[in-house]
Amino acid sequence: MRFRHPDGSTVHLAYCTNVHPAETLDGVLAQLRDHCEPVRRRLGRDRLGIGLWLARDAAHALVTDPSALRGLRTELEHRGLEVVTLNGFPYEGFGAEEVKYRVYQPDWADPERLAHTTDLARVLAQLLPDDVTEGSISTLPLAWRTAYDQERATAAHTALTTLAERLDALHELTGRSLRIGLEPEPGCTVETTRDALASLTAIGHDRIGICVDTCHLATSFEDPHTALDALAQARVPIVKSQLSAALHAEHPHLPEVRAALAAFDEPRFLHQTRTLTAAGLRGTDDLGEALAGDALPDASPWRAHFHVPLHAAPAAPLTSTLPVLRAALARLVGGPHPLTHHLEVETYTWQALPPELRPRARAQLVDGIAAELTLARDLLTDLGLKELP
Repeated sequence: MRFRHPDGSTVHLAYCTNVHPAETLDGVLAQLRDHCEPVRRRLGRDRLGIGLWLARDAAHALVTDPSALRGLRTELEHRGLEVVTLNGFPYEGFGAEEVKYRVYQPDWADPERLAHTTDLARVLAQLLPDDVTEGSISTLPLAWRTAYDQERATAAHTALTTLAERLDALHELTGRSLRIGLEPEPGCTVETTRDALASLTAIGHDRIGICVDTCHLATSFEDPHTALDALAQARVPIVKSQLSAALHAEHPHLPEVRAALAAFDEPRFLHQTRTLTAAGLRGTDDLGEALAGDALPDASPWRAHFHVPLHAAPAAPLTSTLPVLRAALARLVGGPHPLTHHLEVETYTWQALPPELRPRARAQLVDGIAAELTLARDLLTDLGLKELP
């Protein structure tokens, strides 16, 4: 979906396909047929943006077989879909029964991460629509915090500098300008906007910026205006923003609140949990750990890294951080000029919701994704953007 900003520029809205993960190119093509095109039809639009997630094997197949890449582009056009952004965070296995810490491997100190992201860039340069010259790729924020020493930090920064040089060369070759966004996430080396500023200043290249995920921003109790103002003042490019909402518990000391939270403690994904105390931010790596005894202070609200559907906040006594998303979006695209032109709804946890909230059929998932995009569209038009055909 495309929108015209009052300054005349185009803002792209997509949804991320990691909600229906596939490891192979055939699986990606099936996604387009079974999910993405039905979402577009459900919205009644001639064109729908998707934030494509390509696992290692799918990306490698595309970059080594020009005919396969041409075939994917043709399939996208045939189904009324367009790609201006890729999700390069998960490397493989995102649909496994247990993902947890595996999603952070390989990290930016490992050569495989550079090779994979280079493949993604080469693919995206060929998938961009003819009238679009700028693309974005989100990636993990360097590494998970443990086992990340100075030697690995140096290796990660060197890899990102190498990537930036490759993107410069790709721009010269194709005319397509691509940027990478580190995506701050709780528990990672780059967890907050402040962490991102320190790392990106050290890297110092305008092709390496930040991907602002509003669920992660909220989970870390960051004020969106303060965070985004700091990025703007530092001239750090906001490559893209993922529109997502975290799980919020206002009174985590109450037994009924604990019971409601326990329903979201599931085995597939890591749900880092945070609370803001007088002494600063406190947290656990997972929701179950927070719920076990007194691992996390419960005198103040808790937020958990669980991407809940944008249009459907959890039932009381829980809620979501949709207000943080609204505030961030107003700052991102509500001003005289957009801070980013790439927006991506990213709720990958539909099948990790408590059983009674999960979609039971493909059509229900299509309806849910369409409802999220409708909410995002309404937020954008309320900010003065005009939806384009």
